[in-house]
Amino acid sequence: MTAVKQPTTETEVTQARPGRWLALGVLVFAVLLVAVDATVLGLATPYISEDLNPSGTQLLWIGDVYSFVIAGLLVSMGSLGDRVGRKKLLLIGATAFGAMSVLNAYATTPELMILARALLGVAGATLMPSTLALIRNIFPDPRERSLAVGIWGATASAGAAVGPVVGGVLLEHFWWGSVFLINLPVMVVLVAVGARLLPESRNPRPGPWDLASVLLSLVGMVGVVYAIKEAASHGASADALAAGALGAAALFGFVRRQLTLPAPLLDMRLFRHRGFSGAVAADLLTVLGLSGLVFFLSQYLQLVQGRRPLEAGLAELPAAVGAVVAGLVAGRAARRFSVRSVVAGGLAAVGVALASLTVLTQSTGYPLLGTALLVVGLGAGFSFTVTADVILSSVPKERAGSASAVSETAYELGAALGIALLGSVVTGVYRGFTAPAGTPAVAHESLGGAVEAASELPADSAAALMAAAREAFVDGLAVAAGAGAAILLAASVAAWFLLRGQRLEERAEHP
Repeated sequence: MTAVKQPTTETEVTQARPGRWLALGVLVFAVLLVAVDATVLGLATPYISEDLNPSGTQLLWIGDVYSFVIAGLLVSMGSLGDRVGRKKLLLIGATAFGAMSVLNAYATTPELMILARALLGVAGATLMPSTLALIRNIFPDPRERSLAVGIWGATASAGAAVGPVVGGVLLEHFWWGSVFLINLPVMVVLVAVGARLLPESRNPRPGPWDLASVLLSLVGMVGVVYAIKEAASHGASADALAAGALGAAALFGFVRRQLTLPAPLLDMRLFRHRGFSGAVAADLLTVLGLSGLVFFLSQYLQLVQGRRPLEAGLAELPAAVGAVVAGLVAGRAARRFSVRSVVAGGLAAVGVALASLTVLTQSTGYPLLGTALLVVGLGAGFSFTVTADVILSSVPKERAGSASAVSETAYELGAALGIALLGSVVTGVYRGFTAPAGTPAVAHESLGGAVEAASELPADSAAALMAAAREAFVDGLAVAAGAGAAILLAASVAAWFLLRGQRLEERAEHP
């Protein structure tokens, strides 16, 4: 569907400037930073735990609060950018992200670290929707925009894969705070260059920013995501059920409020567009199906196959390579064939690649794993790039921030669901292994716990424990890969029907 034409503004006149590709480079910096930051913490967690000595609960909050806050604020920040200006919000958020990165690096207590991660999440929530929305306005030509979205998506994928490599290098030579300080030079460049190159864009008739909707969105998303993760870790506890019920009630109230407001925080009418809804659903299911693999893959490479952090990070690079290649040609492929064939085909390829990982063993050679990761990157790159383009082109330009935020929220919710559901599959299978007599209970909680328990046992018992634990972990990972494959293949079928007749825009809008 061609976007609804809005009155000419100064922003539209500046969009054709030759500096738009340099401006894209600035936006790519922001995307790269958020993607890298989301992955480096996992490698740094053992060092943070040793230095700050947090309790088990505090350590979980250090790991989770960043994603909780981002998930809760994405829609609100996307809408805020539509109102106050996406460039302004991006530059303010980038400055705050840099400052909070310093606070993370030099945190001296678990409580301060949790607060710093939460504030970093607030800043991070301003970046991703703003970058994608600015692309919608900087590139009025649909073919150029498809390429720009492909570069944007490829950078996000590459950042997620490069994060462990960068983290591995830093942690082998510096202290854990260095993984946060790498944000600073990137943010300085982003703010300095972005202030000159990025055009401002906003909704010319935004209406007020409804604080009640912001609070309902925050409580709803945080409650649901927390409940999912808590249930995955500790079962259906009273806390998880209460948080889930509160979150669901808040989200219900949020939707009802949006339907009654004259200028809603999120226009629910966007979901009446079948292409928009189909693209969002495809993104959510894709991330859900992949999250289990992504979450446990580094543990498999390090704790099962004995690779060092840097080597494990390099082993995951084929996924990034595939995503970059696919992102650069996805728009052209969707125009030559069709949107639904590219998206459905990409998802089917990912599903087949995941299915191939059901035969993983402790000694599986890298050719199988590397090939599967390359196919995953290619398939996901095609799908994510085209669905992002569909989402942007399905809405009027003044609502690009809100639409982008919906897309990002689908990623966050899909990741939470995937880690919870597929993570519980891996954990459930893992806990069933038979351990030698005298093995501490912590060995059955996680593979990392088994490594810790083995260090306190005699050599023979330790060897038997690790052999059984690794076998059980690999069995769980194989089952999760099978479940992920089923989800991706189902998403492929759904995309084929939901995106029927959907096309990418061919002609640019003119003032």
